[in-house]
Amino acid sequence: MDTPIRNVAIIAHVDHGKTTLVDALLRQSELFRTKEDGTNLIMDSNELERERGITIFSKNAAIQYKGYKINIIDTPGHADFGGEVERIMSMANGVLLLVDAKDGPMPQTKFVLKKALDAGHKIIVVINKIDVPQARVQWVLDETFSLFIDLGASEDQTEFPVLYASAIQGKAGTKPDLSAMTDIRPVFDTIIKHIPAPKILTTPMQMLVVNVTYDPYKGQIAIGPLLSGQLLKNQRVMRIQTDGTQTPAKILSAMTFQGLAPIETTTAQAGDIVAIAGIESVKIGETIADIDQPHALPTIAIDEPTVKMTFSVNTSPFAGNEGKFSTARHLKTRLERELLSDVALKVEPDNGSDSIFTVFGRGELHLEILIEKMIREGYEFQVGKPHVIFKETDGRKLEPFEDIYIECPEDSSGSVIKQMGQRKGEMKDMRVHNGIAHLHFVVSTRGLIGYRTRFLTETRGAGIMNTIFHGYLPYAGDIQLDHQGALVAHLAGTSTHYGLVQAQGRGQLFIEPGVKVYEGMIVGQNSRIEDIDVNICKERKLTNMRSAGEGVSEVLHVSKKLTLEEAISFLGEDDLLEVTPQNIRLRKIHLNKHDRKRNRRS
Repeated sequence: MDTPIRNVAIIAHVDHGKTTLVDALLRQSELFRTKEDGTNLIMDSNELERERGITIFSKNAAIQYKGYKINIIDTPGHADFGGEVERIMSMANGVLLLVDAKDGPMPQTKFVLKKALDAGHKIIVVINKIDVPQARVQWVLDETFSLFIDLGASEDQTEFPVLYASAIQGKAGTKPDLSAMTDIRPVFDTIIKHIPAPKILTTPMQMLVVNVTYDPYKGQIAIGPLLSGQLLKNQRVMRIQTDGTQTPAKILSAMTFQGLAPIETTTAQAGDIVAIAGIESVKIGETIADIDQPHALPTIAIDEPTVKMTFSVNTSPFAGNEGKFSTARHLKTRLERELLSDVALKVEPDNGSDSIFTVFGRGELHLEILIEKMIREGYEFQVGKPHVIFKETDGRKLEPFEDIYIECPEDSSGSVIKQMGQRKGEMKDMRVHNGIAHLHFVVSTRGLIGYRTRFLTETRGAGIMNTIFHGYLPYAGDIQLDHQGALVAHLAGTSTHYGLVQAQGRGQLFIEPGVKVYEGMIVGQNSRIEDIDVNICKERKLTNMRSAGEGVSEVLHVSKKLTLEEAISFLGEDDLLEVTPQNIRLRKIHLNKHDRKRNRRS
């Protein structure tokens, strides 16, 4: 008997319209009601996601249509959040693959599609944005088919159904004719027809924990597919951890999804995606099983982290002034809480310290988002320069490499190729189409750290760069990059117009007059390689003598306000980044000038 449930993940490259399509499906479903202002994306509810315009966290939504319940999971398109994509594949039974009608399959389309094909899922291809003037539907369809072949799709998977859509207009159809489309219902009908119903196991009750959220009233909530049996409120269950440890527990609340919200239910049926509360410290990958006949499910395999950073308690002279949470205990608790919901993250104490932690992630952006989240929650701490994670196999030193796909104006391609060469990048492909150069390199992750900001500068903001983890390859050797030194505050105090004017000839300043600084704080970028100490708190000496030109104010250049990404890119081996809810400050590890000299000698 066909279970009237469909569990489908929606995957695509960044900015191809996943979240917009899910919003259209929600707005046109039978039970969901929302304010029809057409401005806010319902699924991008997180403030960070709205600002960056990307999906970071996977989310669930449930839609009722013709007696069927369709569970839709919106997943990230950026490879740095692959941990989210990988575990969502274990929750879904099929996939909606969204492809832009102008750009076609992009590098991260390849990343998420490979995960779906490896899981053996049925794919429905939706060619979105057919309403844009540059749409080239047939070319995109051919490219998508070629991508399926390149990724080793089975014969059944290559026989994929195709839909055409304008998600922003809430329309879809089986032919690329926008005038013949009326609504989004063809997507619903195709899901019901082609996505298989979830397989119900004959074993006693088993649920795989795929996601973990927190509710201020119910505590931790575990989300995942119920593969067999039933879940009841107040039911006794067995929690099976990933190492096999079994602990009895009690479910205080059982929920299923309706629209975007989990709703209380007395009985959750097998095949559905459920949420349960009452099991403290539950982690992703664990099994919730029958209390009398507990059987563990296979754990979720996640790709290894490739980048690490140190997170530590703020030790600057301004420590504790700008954050609500600034102690070692606060930092440790927050990082441990992140581990519960982010399986791609790892945290280890640094050399046994209780105030310094090494945080391992899937890429710079992965760790940047964590820092940004913590800042917005009121945390104050400091981080070090990102480093790649090396491995050793059969006596050989290995390091992570990335596939990097670049689109930039043809006149900028020379500088991009030069930079890739300096970073030990190997060119795999180069094409020029309509004045746009399409470049593909394989380059070490080590060489890419801090490059994104420089890339945008060299392409004057017109370049697009996408990366996918390639794998671990033999160590590429030393990478010699042009490194500019820092302008370091010589004394503590408040920056003055006069002091900054005297210092600006040395390089680019990061601060304005009237800013409190401390000794060892980085206030600018030197135009040369070495660091230099500057006195930006210096005031003009007053005399009763007046000379020609006296009183003509010297012009202070506009300072450069660093973003979090730019500040992390600037970090050197002897630098730290102090982050608080109010400011980000670059500083030296050793604030005193003599301590820095002594450290360099040693």
